[in-house]
Amino acid sequence: MNEIISKNRIPIKMWVSDLEESALQQAENLANLPFAFKHVALMPDTHCGYGMPIGGVLATRGVVIPNAVGVDIGCGMCAVKTNIEDLDTESLKKIMSGIRNRIPLGFSKHEHAQDEKYMPDAENLPDVVKNHYKNALHQLGTLGGGNHFIEIQYGSDNCIWVMIHSGSRNLGKQVADYYNKIAKNLNQKWHSQVPTNWDLAFLPIESKEAKEYLQAMQYCVDYAFANRKMMMERVQETFKSVLSESIEFTEIINIAHNYADWEHHFGKDVIVHRKGAISAREGEIGIIPGSQGTKSYIVEGLGNPQSFHSCSHGAGRRMGRKQAQRELDLQEEINRLDQKGILHAIRGHKDLDEAAGAYKDIDQVMENQKDLVKILVELEPLAVVKG
Repeated sequence: MNEIISKNRIPIKMWVSDLEESALQQAENLANLPFAFKHVALMPDTHCGYGMPIGGVLATRGVVIPNAVGVDIGCGMCAVKTNIEDLDTESLKKIMSGIRNRIPLGFSKHEHAQDEKYMPDAENLPDVVKNHYKNALHQLGTLGGGNHFIEIQYGSDNCIWVMIHSGSRNLGKQVADYYNKIAKNLNQKWHSQVPTNWDLAFLPIESKEAKEYLQAMQYCVDYAFANRKMMMERVQETFKSVLSESIEFTEIINIAHNYADWEHHFGKDVIVHRKGAISAREGEIGIIPGSQGTKSYIVEGLGNPQSFHSCSHGAGRRMGRKQAQRELDLQEEINRLDQKGILHAIRGHKDLDEAAGAYKDIDQVMENQKDLVKILVELEPLAVVKG
């Protein structure tokens, strides 16, 4: 832990060493919520979000806050290890081409609905989920845009790995927006003491709306995993179609980093909101990706109670998307990747929002959380497909 700020209703415990003022203000808003529990924890990748900083961990008593989960509910990582130790460039290019043919990227989705057997159980769900179920069938097994990616990596264990970052697509956003709007309307009706400009409208945990939200949120978490799982299966099909040798894949590691859940901390049952943070209980396996062109990590949680058994979900942005496009040098970012021999997705200025220069130093991030996780495998990027 780097610092504790104690001037608010509850403390802010920080593992982040380079926090911008806007993210600090959001953290102070969290720390002054009347139902915030014990302290607010900021992971080393923390940066400004909407309402709650991304990289923040908030425990509450008696309420759930939709904006403390965010719009891409269930967004997270999955990874598998292969039994192959080397990939030549030509095979790598064929694999990347095959992935692009099998998996829709960005705003694209499947022309035909995917088989419902791959979807989570859809019985007794809130109307907002039912209303977007058909579209979700077409988006199942698609990457999405922004910082989502599929990456082929070489591990410090001398094996090739596959890693995917994606979420619940439009379904999660619809659920998040729907219940945040309900929370805002109810808070206004109740003359809530939480300022509206904090964007932290809440739902009392015993209310019908909160129970519906938690049910819909969990469905989105399950859907996001189903989405990543389908993509991983299609990546594995691609590997097998390109390489004639016998390929084996380990069981999938799956980690969500946008969700809320009941947990027991400091003697109390509380709702822990992780917005851009992952669970890091003692012995729990986690995934911490770097930025495009930098290392990613398979880690093991140390179960630090001060972070609510959490750690960072990645490197974390150091500049906004538009800022990155304005300020980063395109050729410099391309050279950074080309010099490492990485097959990458930086082509023009619009791609600079996902360049490594837009993100924090992953080495510093990992150094700042040595008391939260230990590194099991370091993963160097070989090729990346971006949304």
